[in-house]
Amino acid sequence: MHPCQLNVRSLALSILVGLLSFAAPGPPGEAAAARPRIKVMLLTGQSNRYHNWSLSSAILQRLLEQPGIFVVDKVTSPPMGADMSGFRPDFGKYDVVVLDYEGDEWSDPTKQAFVKYVKNGGGLVSFHATDNAFPRWPEFNEMIGIGGWGLQLDGSLGARTEAAGPKVRWRDGRMVLDDSPGLAMHPPKHDFAIDVRALDHPIMRGLPARWMHADDELYSQLRGPAKNLEVLATAFADPAKHKGASGEHEPVLMTIRYGQGRVFHTTLGHVGPKDVDPVTPLNCVGFIVTLQRGAEWAATGNVTQPVPSDFPIADKASVRNPKMD
Repeated sequence: MHPCQLNVRSLALSILVGLLSFAAPGPPGEAAAARPRIKVMLLTGQSNRYHNWSLSSAILQRLLEQPGIFVVDKVTSPPMGADMSGFRPDFGKYDVVVLDYEGDEWSDPTKQAFVKYVKNGGGLVSFHATDNAFPRWPEFNEMIGIGGWGLQLDGSLGARTEAAGPKVRWRDGRMVLDDSPGLAMHPPKHDFAIDVRALDHPIMRGLPARWMHADDELYSQLRGPAKNLEVLATAFADPAKHKGASGEHEPVLMTIRYGQGRVFHTTLGHVGPKDVDPVTPLNCVGFIVTLQRGAEWAATGNVTQPVPSDFPIADKASVRNPKMD
């Protein structure tokens, strides 16, 4: 073979190797995106006058799409007071339902389909305002474990009473069910420390034992069946410093087993009616990471997402600028 032909072949081989190297997988996030993605239904469309479902759901969708492992479809209910009989989401198409909803009752067929979906292994994430949904739906209350406020039969905003079930407390290193009187409440928004109570749970694994959460409502004295509930993390507010605080270590992150289904319940993430993006508590890295990891766990039973380097520490919150993400 003539030497020139050898040189040409060597050059061609070098070019081919270079092209293959250029096309090789990049960072781990790109490789994750190549795997089958988790199908998420983000169900929203109604909230009471203290929340803004339109803004909160937009932020939740953005946060869930960031890791590259979820594909999110937003499903919006009819507006409050409209006919709900035709609202029948196809839950079975999804691995997990993220619920950002507090409003009118669903039709009986929709309720039955949702119960069947979760009981047979569908994932559920209950987000903040969802604590206040469906106070008279027994199966739903069992799914989310404990809840707070809710629209009463006369249309007013009430709270779950002792008839709904006990409060959940963390005392002397363990979860305690408290049957004493008391209605849902919360102090004004403020920064508060979150204490992890289940360091080995897949959602919490690798997180610091204590971290600071930014400018949020600390839901307190929530009540419910509290069946098959595990407390992942709690937070405490001192009544001497914060009006309306319970003085108890309140559960803020929980999991619930409902049939074969996995439920991740976060009370964090208040978005008020006058808020505009960026909303501080939803841009807190602690909220973002636990939401993303909780949704993955609810869908699959596992967590593959690493803990980011900007995760908050015990005495300092970490808030991202969404325009920089």
